[in-house]
Amino acid sequence: MQFIQKISLTFAAGCVGGLLNSLILWFFGAQGINQFLGVNLAPSLTPAFIYPRLVWGGLWGLLFLLSWRSKNIWGQGLIYSLGPTLAQLFLVFPYKANKGFLGLELGLLTPLLVVFFNAIWGIGTAWWLRLSDKGRR
Repeated sequence: MQFIQKISLTFAAGCVGGLLNSLILWFFGAQGINQFLGVNLAPSLTPAFIYPRLVWGGLWGLLFLLSWRSKNIWGQGLIYSLGPTLAQLFLVFPYKANKGFLGLELGLLTPLLVVFFNAIWGIGTAWWLRLSDKGRR
């Protein structure tokens, strides 16, 4: 039963990270920060934008099962954020979204922003896991 609880918790934490990632990505787009940096990435805050990002955030959150506890949520979050970052840059942008290698058709700084936004997901997920772990003691 404990393993099922860990799976549920990491999925939920990944969803929280996905929500944080989505809200900050939307905010940067709405405020024109992405456009200022020359990146054409300004999603609308709609269910069609949020829902898939929550689900994928939860699925990617399962990576955190590899190391249940870590003293450094920043490092753990950054390391695990490399998975969705690489998938976004090398699979989603070029093949699913047709935005070219690394999403460069959106702007030259796209890879940097993807790393930044996915780091928010990873750190947010690690932070939520830390909070929920303290609540169980």
